[in-house]
Amino acid sequence: AGNAGMGVRPDATGRAINLALQQSMYRQDTVVAGLTTETTHLSAIDAALGTPGQNDDLASLTGQLRDAFSGLLGDPSNAARQAGVVVAAGNLTSGINALSGAYTQQRQAAQNDIVSGVADANAALNQIGSLSNQIIAARAGGLSTADLENLRDAAVHGLSQVVDVKTLAQSNGDLFVATVSGTQLPTRAQSGPLRTQGATLASEASYPNGGLPGITLNGADITTRLGGGQLGAAITMRDQTLPSFQAELDGFAFALATRYDAQGLTLFTGPDGGVPTGGGTPVQSSYIGFAALIQVNGSVAANPAQTRDGSHDVADDPAGASGFTVNPAGGPAGSTAMIHRILNFALGNEVRSGVAQTLPPTVGLGSEGNLNAAFVSPPSLIAHASALVSSQSAASTAATNRLATEKSVQSAVTRAFAAGSAVNIDTEMAHMIQLQNAYAANARIITTVQNLLTQLLQAIR
Repeated sequence: AGNAGMGVRPDATGRAINLALQQSMYRQDTVVAGLTTETTHLSAIDAALGTPGQNDDLASLTGQLRDAFSGLLGDPSNAARQAGVVVAAGNLTSGINALSGAYTQQRQAAQNDIVSGVADANAALNQIGSLSNQIIAARAGGLSTADLENLRDAAVHGLSQVVDVKTLAQSNGDLFVATVSGTQLPTRAQSGPLRTQGATLASEASYPNGGLPGITLNGADITTRLGGGQLGAAITMRDQTLPSFQAELDGFAFALATRYDAQGLTLFTGPDGGVPTGGGTPVQSSYIGFAALIQVNGSVAANPAQTRDGSHDVADDPAGASGFTVNPAGGPAGSTAMIHRILNFALGNEVRSGVAQTLPPTVGLGSEGNLNAAFVSPPSLIAHASALVSSQSAASTAATNRLATEKSVQSAVTRAFAAGSAVNIDTEMAHMIQLQNAYAANARIITTVQNLLTQLLQAIR
């Protein structure tokens, strides 16, 4: 009109993204995904620990063995009570074995999570690279890349749930992707780029020197540089948290077997019938995985009278147990010497009067010697068992509580990002209605003017 262009001009679709909020959202997704993985594994361990006071936890099972000895003290020659001690000991070892098995099962699940996490990360990285190629080509041709960028953001969102990453958009439309520790993750690798392999775990398996595979990038091991998200949490579960739990339980099983043996009753052994000696480097080297193997001594199971008589003589040790001589077959049927030694010393705070029990080590644990216990062992076995259960249960509770908090933060960040970056359909609809009404009003004005002009022309004619 009047030689001036008017009307609607189509243009390339653009995006309005709050990059700071987007990075915060990715980061929060990483935190929540990692805590979800952690909580899943720890909840299974919490269930295996049993419920204190319900006769299925470690402290209760240890207390039941103490009670069986107390009952035997009232009638040492009672064969049924002797057998009851053996049964209580068997229940305790079964509980220890089951808990150790739960650790191994969850470590295996974490190992499987690592394999699937690597596959998911590779798929996301390859998708990011493919979309980046399309964005670069479209931008060079002056075409809109908004849809492609949205798809790429979705791929980055998926990657951020697997591992903690940071991204940086390049001027040509490409996207730089790296771990938070600074390791660049290729998005156009021919295969991979991350590699790992499956493994079947035993309780003594460890990383990096105990048979467990790492995660490599171009042949270099980057396992310790992959933090956060499902993958980072699975690595921590497999290599730190669950092995620490196992080491704590191995320490309890070792103390249980050696304290009874020191008093003259080899009630607990490994499958070979022996009791771990302790010592070595690392400090648990002689009894790593012992909790998975501990059992009632076959000799005592076959002859429960040993719970009254003892299984072997003990030489007097001023720094250890006092001397003891096995009650002979023809000895007093009502002998209580061994039972008192068990109740007062094997289950007590002292190895003999005035000599404190030697506590299991709490640092330098595990196959690699790089783990630490989360608590200091109390001197008595029952208190030790209670502290172990309490500490490991607390880890599960803390993870669950933190997950709830971080989910709330995640929701708040996601809403803020959507409000600042996404299209508000309600607002746009309101604008459209306003435009439609304005168009209708203008159309009426034009129609009215046209009618007036027509009438004027007719009047002139």
